[in-house]
Amino acid sequence: MRRLLVLLAALAAVSSQTHPTLSRAAAAQAAQAAQGASADEAAIRDLVRRYVDARDLQDPAAVGALFTADADQHTTAGEWRRGRDQIVPGTLRSSDRNPGARRIDVETVRFLAPDVAIADGPYRITAPNGQTRRMWATLVVKREAGAWRIAAIRNATPTGEGAQPAEAGPGRRLTP
Repeated sequence: MRRLLVLLAALAAVSSQTHPTLSRAAAAQAAQAAQGASADEAAIRDLVRRYVDARDLQDPAAVGALFTADADQHTTAGEWRRGRDQIVPGTLRSSDRNPGARRIDVETVRFLAPDVAIADGPYRITAPNGQTRRMWATLVVKREAGAWRIAAIRNATPTGEGAQPAEAGPGRRLTP
C-alpha cells in the first residue's frame, strides 16, 4: 500500500511539470490516501493491543467485541475455534491454561483491500516463572460498520530444522 502511495505521489510530482492544476489535485488525493492508510494501520495496531489487553483482563465481553461474528482462530495446540461463540470461551480457557503476560508486536500491516488487512508479528507469553514462549501471530482484520474487527487468527510456533524464534521475523534470521 505504501509503495502505491509513493508511486502516486511521484506521478503527481512528474505531472506537475505539464499539468499544474491536475497534479495539485492528484498530490492532494495521494496525501489524503496516505493519511487514511496511516490512520487505518494505527487502528489495526490498536485493535491487536486491545485484544491482548482483553485476554489479560479475562474479559469475555471485551474479547467478543473485537471479533467478527464468523471469525475463526487456529491455535498452536491445533484447536480450531469457529465463530465468536467458540473463540471467546476458548480464548479464556487458553489464558487459564497458559498464564502469563501476553504481547503481540505487530511488525507489518498489509492491506488486501481497503477494508481487509493482515497484521503479523511476534507473539510472546512470559509465564509467572519468567519462561517465555515465543510464537508468531497472523491476524486477518476486517472493517465492519466503521470499526476494525478480527476475522481470523493463526498462531504458529517455529518448528523443525532452521526454525527461528519469533524475534527473527519475516525475511530475517537470528543466529543462536
